[in-house]
Amino acid sequence: MAGTGRHRNNRRSWLWDDCALRRHQLLLSLVGAACVALGIVVAVMVPDGEGPAWAMAVAGCLAAGVLLLARVAVARFRSHDGATS
Repeated sequence: MAGTGRHRNNRRSWLWDDCALRRHQLLLSLVGAACVALGIVVAVMVPDGEGPAWAMAVAGCLAAGVLLLARVAVARFRSHDGATS
């Protein structure tokens, strides 16, 4: 019964389904790009002598943006036909 949608009746699969990710791809992509841009701006604007906290802030912003953009890309190109491969 692959592709019948029976897995959608299960509450747990409904909670972990990527429907919200499918609906809000543009918004999530913009947030990811903003995180990457913020990391770059902080890296350029803050002088090197400010300590390791700024380096961690830059790394955190860049990592959050890249991970969010990668998650959106994986969801966009993954097959959703319900068949197990």
